Amino acid sequence: LPMDDERLKKKIRSEVADVANNGGRYGGAITAAMFLREFVGEGIKWLHVDIAGVDSSDEEYGYYRKGATGFGVRTCLEWLSKYYKQ
Repeated sequence: LPMDDERLKKKIRSEVADVANNGGRYGGAITAAMFLREFVGEGIKWLHVDIAGVDSSDEEYGYYRKGATGFGVRTCLEWLSKYYKQ
């Protein structure tokens, strides 16, 4: 992600807070990562997984029910399980 894009950095600036948690409609995954980066210590590896578009459903389909989907939770747990076994 282009984390040093000056146009997108402007979207998380705030007049009333240190940093804004809403960068607008476009570049959302990038501005969300820029926001989170503000809270990660120097030299710490981190990852932003953007699941905002699939976090909930307005209707039932397949094995998903209306409301929160839990999308990505199994994938994250599986990755963590394998990563920390090493």
